[in-house]
Amino acid sequence: MNYRIGTKQDIPAMCRIRKQQLIDEGLSPENNIDKELSRFFEKKMADGSLVEWLLEENGKIIATAAILFVEFPPTYTNQAGIKGYITNMYTDPDYRGKGIASAMLHKLTDEAKKRGVRHILLHASNHGKPVYERFGFTKTDRFMELNLDP
Repeated sequence: MNYRIGTKQDIPAMCRIRKQQLIDEGLSPENNIDKELSRFFEKKMADGSLVEWLLEENGKIIATAAILFVEFPPTYTNQAGIKGYITNMYTDPDYRGKGIASAMLHKLTDEAKKRGVRHILLHASNHGKPVYERFGFTKTDRFMELNLDP
């Protein structure tokens, strides 16, 4: 198995895996989001605000994990205002339960530490929550969502 950081050439595979992740989390693929996903990955990878790790076996990507660096207003405890947001955590079902997600989390948190980022957020699926809790993440109620109808 080979861990590596994704490149522009990996964007089609990253889009495919992201869509599969959304479906596995119970979202219905009602719209085609290929263009939007491609643009997102291209932009965020180009400006350095997204680092996506891939795990390959025999040339096939079997797991992904990304950290998106987001700028918030500075606070007394986070003067730079930068927080990491973990996203695109996905492991092929045939490879789950083998410590891959934990290994990926180490890579993402190492990337955050290299950049001096100490605050990391994520939204956990029911499947992923135990992995994140074992890693040390705790549930907070500080964030809320507002969905506006179009």
